[in-house]
Amino acid sequence: MAATPRRALPPATSGQRRIPGEPGVWIFLFGDMLVFGAFFTTFMYQRAQAPELFDESRRTLSIGIGLTNTLVLLTSSLFVVTALRAFRSSERLAARWLLVGALVCGLTFVGLKAVEYTAKVSEGHSPQQNAFYMYYFILTGLHLFHVLIGIVVLIVLLTQTRQAELSATRMALTEGGACFWHLVDLLWIVLFPLLYLVS
Repeated sequence: MAATPRRALPPATSGQRRIPGEPGVWIFLFGDMLVFGAFFTTFMYQRAQAPELFDESRRTLSIGIGLTNTLVLLTSSLFVVTALRAFRSSERLAARWLLVGALVCGLTFVGLKAVEYTAKVSEGHSPQQNAFYMYYFILTGLHLFHVLIGIVVLIVLLTQTRQAELSATRMALTEGGACFWHLVDLLWIVLFPLLYLVS
């Protein structure tokens, strides 16, 4: 009696979900979030110790600049995620212009932050003034440093648009760079209400 032929296994689907970027990038991102999380927790503890002082100092900040910077970074993240989609579709020209838009947003954020810092210092506010302003300059300064790194990352991603095709390694690095920029955006989404809005 002839043996019954075995059915061939279905081929693996190419559209399986995967985590974008390199694993090392995610270790760095999670470590970064833990550092900021420690700062956020310390800030909230100190605010609970002196709520009147923190609320009075918070009212001296420019909510208009803070809100504008929030919208600028949200727009930049939209540009980056759309650029990444264009990369995957081999639409290099579209990816290039979208990254230029994200880069302009990043530079706008830096410019507005410089205006805000200048205004605060001219009004006599400094890290030595009180606990609120110490944390304000530490947290926003650390975030600004991340924005500057992110701008360098966007410039590197911009150079990748000159490549006709991206290898798997280059694509993973491009995805990792995009994830870093989204982290910059996410941190500001937490910072803005924490410093500017919450009493």
